[in-house]
Amino acid sequence: MDVLTLLRDGGDPVALARGLIGWTFLVDGAGGLIVETEAYGRDDAASHSFRGLRTANAAMFGPPGTIYVYRSYGLHWCLNIVAAPGAAVLLRALAPTAGLDIMAERRGPVPPHLLCAGPGRLARALGVTGADDGASLFDPPFALVPGAEAPSVLAGPRIGISRDTERPWRFGLSGSRSLSRPFPRATH
Repeated sequence: MDVLTLLRDGGDPVALARGLIGWTFLVDGAGGLIVETEAYGRDDAASHSFRGLRTANAAMFGPPGTIYVYRSYGLHWCLNIVAAPGAAVLLRALAPTAGLDIMAERRGPVPPHLLCAGPGRLARALGVTGADDGASLFDPPFALVPGAEAPSVLAGPRIGISRDTERPWRFGLSGSRSLSRPFPRATH
């Protein structure tokens, strides 16, 4: 199933997380190539939806294409795209291609390949905050543009979590310098 069908009809967050690699994600014209994602399912103990609907995670139970934004450790905003009610894809890293000046202004003096290398860095560079929680991916200021060719995708265990750590639901663009962290063993 392709990304647009998954986003329109809802479906498997793992397929969406893998499928988004190589697409371009923009917020008000700033952003870049999606190079790293993680999937979170409804039955996944690491997912914010695992214990059911709460005020803080309500957007995660929205329709496919809903933007779910949460704060990590009370410090960093993190941006997710809902795949199906209770299932979402965390955007972990982008390779910046558009709006580099505005992203650098938001992030400070860092090399371009590190502007969006990590979910907190990504949200900050794009200017995403809790005010975006519940918005639709299909409406401005968001834009999602298909990739030109099928990328080489790596898969491995998710990082930065303490439950269900063995699931190979982290995906990355092979050879990208903009990953948040290298993959321990390259599996395609």
